[in-house]
Amino acid sequence: MTMARAFWAVAPGVGEIRAEILPAPTADHVLVKTIATGVSRGTEALVFAGRVPKSQYTAMRAPMMGGDFPFPVKYGYCAVGALVGGGRVFVLHPHQDVFHAHVSMCVPIPDSVPDHRAVLAANMETAVNIVWDAAPLVGERILAIGAGVVGLLTASLLARIPGACVTVVDTDGSRAPLAERFGCRFAAPDAAPADQELIVHTSASEAGLRLALDRSAFEGRIVEASWYGDRAPSVPLGESFHARRLRLIGSQVGAIAPPMRGRRTYGQRLAQALDLLADPAYDALLQGPTPFESLPSAMPWILAPGGLCHVITYGETACSA
Repeated sequence: MTMARAFWAVAPGVGEIRAEILPAPTADHVLVKTIATGVSRGTEALVFAGRVPKSQYTAMRAPMMGGDFPFPVKYGYCAVGALVGGGRVFVLHPHQDVFHAHVSMCVPIPDSVPDHRAVLAANMETAVNIVWDAAPLVGERILAIGAGVVGLLTASLLARIPGACVTVVDTDGSRAPLAERFGCRFAAPDAAPADQELIVHTSASEAGLRLALDRSAFEGRIVEASWYGDRAPSVPLGESFHARRLRLIGSQVGAIAPPMRGRRTYGQRLAQALDLLADPAYDALLQGPTPFESLPSAMPWILAPGGLCHVITYGETACSA
């Protein structure tokens, strides 16, 4: 019998740590002792506030979450752990100190990626899928609206396209050094360049989507990667939207983007994301750490606007690169 402790959201803005007995594992499951988890601010903020629309209860279930929306719910998907037999794995699991996982859900972490940076794997997987949906071209003018973790990860990948000119746009000017760290330019919304052939929007704001429509070039592609929860943004799809033949593309990590569908499995996509995190520059996207025991009192301020990826730690780290 193995006892575990997990963080549960039990009411809007209220969380608690609950003890549970893990069921006996089957032959195809392994025991994982958690080293660190990451708080994926965008989605977890909506879950913690109880703002998941009823129509999305099924679609927004995390792979190994507990409970049901809206509350109580055990949610999260950025867990780095150590296997009892040795080795580190990334698992799409909520904030919990020890758990069983199917072997197919455990993706080995490369030696080049330290524990804390590895919690970015789920967000990097989202960024990879966005880039697959965007299908960027050599030399394109690209706008990345929203300098949160997913926006900056996506911009960092787009900046690797030969000849691409990537500008990150955000209302928070303090994000400029982060954009420049990843080889991008930075601009405030009112200074965002026009005639952009590819725009990725991750700010989850009506103003950001309106800006994307306004700054797009003729026949430009706008990849909408935001999740608005229960909000319904109003955007101008009249005016010159049709005359400029703009394309609005929805991107969501729950399905592999069409260009790679049937060519990559979910596990391979996640493994690719982990490989990309070998770059130490991504440490700039981490905040914390905060001990797991403090999560009930800390989660409200961790999820406050303006944060990046906050690391939650669980006792001593088993191994780090």
